[in-house]
Amino acid sequence: MQSATFRSAVVIAMLLGGLAFVYAPRWLAPTSGQAGDEAAFTYVADLDYWQRTGRERSVETSVPLDLAHDLNRVPLQVGDWQGEDVPETNLEVFILLEPEQFVQRLYRDSAGHYLWLSLVGGRQSRSFHPPDLCYDADGWQTSLSSRAIALDGGGELYGFRLEARKTPVTEHEAFYFYLFPDAQRDQADGIVLFKLTSPRSGSVEETLALQDDFVRHLFRRASTL
Repeated sequence: MQSATFRSAVVIAMLLGGLAFVYAPRWLAPTSGQAGDEAAFTYVADLDYWQRTGRERSVETSVPLDLAHDLNRVPLQVGDWQGEDVPETNLEVFILLEPEQFVQRLYRDSAGHYLWLSLVGGRQSRSFHPPDLCYDADGWQTSLSSRAIALDGGGELYGFRLEARKTPVTEHEAFYFYLFPDAQRDQADGIVLFKLTSPRSGSVEETLALQDDFVRHLFRRASTL
């Protein structure tokens, strides 16, 4: 009788140990909504979505940025930046692009600076087009170049820098790139456009530094493939 009881206790202990081994990482995982609290996710970032460029990089993020996850999981608190969702009122965006996921947020820091975060996710080419086309169609003067943001964990994340000007004195700075789940870059697996847009705040360098700060809170490190 005692032997049977002992064997039962051993079996139960082994089962509990197995459950703890499987689920302990989930129980111990952080659940805060702050950027940087979650486990790392790895993606491939590049300037173009239809062809590889020499700026293609493997990047590690603190939040999921693929269509297998809800893009709204990007936290509203990103470092010193506090965000709010701003619904897109232009229905043509959804009619023309047919995005699978679409996020548009306004973030402000404690000093009063602000920038827009746009995330567009899709599995078809029509969901993406160069942002300068929209500016040009609305009468803005634009110039396009690329720039790199050095990440705290090492490496540089490359994106397009879009400068847009409209008389009399309105000026915007945009920074954008595309994210793929892996190096295969299969369109069926989904693509996500990551774009920051901000008005000129002080000098050009000061405006770009604000975007750099935001990016560094979401992207940890980058490396060549």
